[in-house]
Amino acid sequence: MARPPLPIGTWGNIRTEKLGPSRYCARTRYRDHDGKTRDVEATDTTGPAAIRALKIKLRDRVAPNDDEITRETHVSTLAARWLEEITAEERVSPQSISRYEISVRVSIVPALGDLRIREASAGRIDKFLRKIAEDRPSAAKSAKVVLGQMLALAVRRGALTTNPIRDTSRLRKPRKTVVALEREQLDDVRAAIRRWQQPTPGKSGPRPTSDLADIVDLMLATGARIGEILALRWEDLDLAVEHPVLTICGTIIYVKGQGFFRQEWTKTDAGFRSVVLPRFAVGMLMARKLDAADNPYDAIFASRRGTWLSPPNVRRQWRAARADTGLEWVTPHTFRKTVATLIDREANTDSAAAQLGHGSNEITKKHYIVKAALAPDSSAILEQLGGRPTSGDPENPGPGPQPTA
Repeated sequence: MARPPLPIGTWGNIRTEKLGPSRYCARTRYRDHDGKTRDVEATDTTGPAAIRALKIKLRDRVAPNDDEITRETHVSTLAARWLEEITAEERVSPQSISRYEISVRVSIVPALGDLRIREASAGRIDKFLRKIAEDRPSAAKSAKVVLGQMLALAVRRGALTTNPIRDTSRLRKPRKTVVALEREQLDDVRAAIRRWQQPTPGKSGPRPTSDLADIVDLMLATGARIGEILALRWEDLDLAVEHPVLTICGTIIYVKGQGFFRQEWTKTDAGFRSVVLPRFAVGMLMARKLDAADNPYDAIFASRRGTWLSPPNVRRQWRAARADTGLEWVTPHTFRKTVATLIDREANTDSAAAQLGHGSNEITKKHYIVKAALAPDSSAILEQLGGRPTSGDPENPGPGPQPTA
């Protein structure tokens, strides 16, 4: 009867052999995780030391492979291989790859790049992530996502048996208060833009255009993201119908080596939407159309050179316009929150989510609407805690029970 094979991940009897003065070898047969049984050995100065060295080797052993990724591969090399793989597969958007590259270059490689994959334990990674999260919670979250995918590649290539990211602790999520603009603050925003757009005597450089004011008005009219606004073309606008409609169907993105360009789809599937424009936006767009210069992209908002405007450029203009106004807390994203809060107040959360291009209203409620949670009406129940009347007049029961000395 044939001897049954060793269970996967176990070894047989350990044999020791003296190779020379102060040189011993311990050997055994080990059934690897790919099902094959192989000879494994380790050496040291004494027999017992060689056996201990062999057991450590067996404990950490994974299936041999012909891949360039092994347990001895540096984390920096693993990061490079992973980025090459997701870029070649084209399953991740270029802007996401750009963000991953920043996380690898700025956070992961400086702290963990010289570690071997086998040394990237859950404890080391957890300490690294918590340290980043102290000052940069969003960077820690990005690093955790990237490390999780990198080490998943190491698992697939046989360099690890489990992904250590699974055993790291959850990162804290800083609580942020949603803040939207009130009507008076919107008046201050528009006044700040008008002042910024006025020509300044003695100031060199090109004269400011009306782009910033029109972009802000269109953000307030649609609730669209700044990248979506800047990607709009005249062909996306229908002014001929009774209620003019704007179709949001792209966004401006940046890809390293390519610069800024229009992506032919929105951030999410739900972001592809048509919105009915309020009258103030229709008037602005009609006036802008009359003075618009031709550009090769048919862009509503084009640079002086006829190229797409970039979101960083518009944010820079907004920072200059709001300087010394007390509006430093207002960002282009604040306009989206203002739109969502108003629609939720006047209509409902589902309408706000649809306007913003969210797939569900959960994100809208959590991150975009200024609204305290409404407790159910329990006033009749809580009336029982008011104490018994102390006066005989039922219409004027008097004060409740007084504390005793």
